[in-house]
Amino acid sequence: MTDLHRVPAATIPAAMTLDDARQAMIVRGVRMLLVTDERRAVLGLVTASDLLGEQPVMTAQHRSVAVADLTVADIMTAVGAIEAFALRDVLNAHVGDVVRALRALGRQHALVVEPAEGGAQAQIRGVFSASQIARQLGIPPFVGEVARTFAEIEAAIGA
Repeated sequence: MTDLHRVPAATIPAAMTLDDARQAMIVRGVRMLLVTDERRAVLGLVTASDLLGEQPVMTAQHRSVAVADLTVADIMTAVGAIEAFALRDVLNAHVGDVVRALRALGRQHALVVEPAEGGAQAQIRGVFSASQIARQLGIPPFVGEVARTFAEIEAAIGA
């Protein structure tokens, strides 16, 4: 887990263009950015898959605008829809538990949250990244795998 108490969070403003967001990922060497408002409150997250996939084109078509006119806010995953693990559960988990959870969710990233003092909204404490886990374990990426043959498609559908 990337502990956000030790490593500054990679954030971008919600009003940033998609091209600028892609560039921010390249410069920072990350594939996910937290999206914040003007007070730096987290609104959601955006991934490289979000930026490079079909979502920008579909959103632009739906709104009858050019993809270049979209902002990160238009395609981000809102904070309420993001998979999150409780820090207390993560502290007792094994790497295999995290890998299984990411696989089951079909996600590259998941947040780790901890309760805030005084009953306030939970605070983001960290981030799990499937690609980082795979890199550190020396294994191939394990989420978002693409079937290459009909047999693999059939196996995936039957699973």
